[in-house]
Amino acid sequence: MSKEEVLKKNYEFRLVLSKGKYYSGKYIEAFALKNYLNRNKIGIAINTKIGKAVKRNYLKRLIREGYRQNKKDFNSGYNIVFLVKKSINIEEISFDKVQKDILKILKEIGQN
Repeated sequence: MSKEEVLKKNYEFRLVLSKGKYYSGKYIEAFALKNYLNRNKIGIAINTKIGKAVKRNYLKRLIREGYRQNKKDFNSGYNIVFLVKKSINIEEISFDKVQKDILKILKEIGQN
């Protein structure tokens, strides 16, 4: 994922979280907002209460890879912020579950 495809600034996250549309999967939540560019920009935010840094970074890698494998099949032009639900157990998350959630969320975003 290139630097142009990543949300980095706090105001970018806040804008998407406040004005974006909410989508939910079993393990992952997402907010999406049109950005009127020809590419999607994503951000990943994981609460520190979910686990230690190693687990949070592992979840970020899973989400990034799940998104990378599915991004070619869907519409572009959105800022998307992925969040991990607080009520989940980290040990039960696998790449297949994350990818299924991301696929579901991206389909919902593409339909709007």
